[in-house]
Amino acid sequence: MPRKFFIGGNWKMNASKGLVDTIVGNLNAVEWNTDEIEVVIAPPAPYLDLVRSKAKSEVGVSAQNIFYEKKGAFTGENSSEFLKDLGITWTILGHSERREIFKESDEVTAKKVAFAIAEGLSVIACCGEKLEEREANLTTDVVFRQLKAIADVLSPTDWSRVVIAYEPVWAIGTGKVATPQQAQDVHAEIRAWLAANVSAEVANETRILYGGSVSAKNSADLQTQQDIDGFLIGGASLTGDFVTIINTKSA
Repeated sequence: MPRKFFIGGNWKMNASKGLVDTIVGNLNAVEWNTDEIEVVIAPPAPYLDLVRSKAKSEVGVSAQNIFYEKKGAFTGENSSEFLKDLGITWTILGHSERREIFKESDEVTAKKVAFAIAEGLSVIACCGEKLEEREANLTTDVVFRQLKAIADVLSPTDWSRVVIAYEPVWAIGTGKVATPQQAQDVHAEIRAWLAANVSAEVANETRILYGGSVSAKNSADLQTQQDIDGFLIGGASLTGDFVTIINTKSA
């Protein structure tokens, strides 16, 4: 059975009520085959309720991060309980900006992923290497280390609610993008790692997204690759390019 193509938009720390109206209005006006394409957007936490209330049901809504406790003295954190109360079913975890800027380790990321899954959420789990790691031929070492931390705390059945986003850190927001073949090579390595370390079924069914300066200009070439099952889009998710990318896949 073909893997459903996933088009995710990570707004990062960008939003306003006006921007919500524009982006959600654009998405609500677009049609796509929901048997073949899944669309999920991740606004900042204060806008989750507004986005969910305005977006049509075909648009999934995701948090950008959660903590691994339901409630308590954790100032500034987001709870799975908050998300479920608002009808939010997804969360991004392990984004490179969380790892780099906020120093979240592989172990902390894995703990969050396991907690989110146990709470009934679906997870976009991010992995990816920095430029110096790629230049030192350490791409798979880094990505496999990040994935192993997650695999160690999940059962094979848990993976049905996990989407992997491979995001080469050197290509995020830089305008640089991995060539379709470079992206495909890493995605194929990730799928082979899942087959060897989790199961062949999980490897075949898990969607692996590419993230790293995806745009309307390069999405058509990237989506032709066998092991690229969608995108996690940053800057372009805030513009009309996001709808163009959906339309390109729908064509």
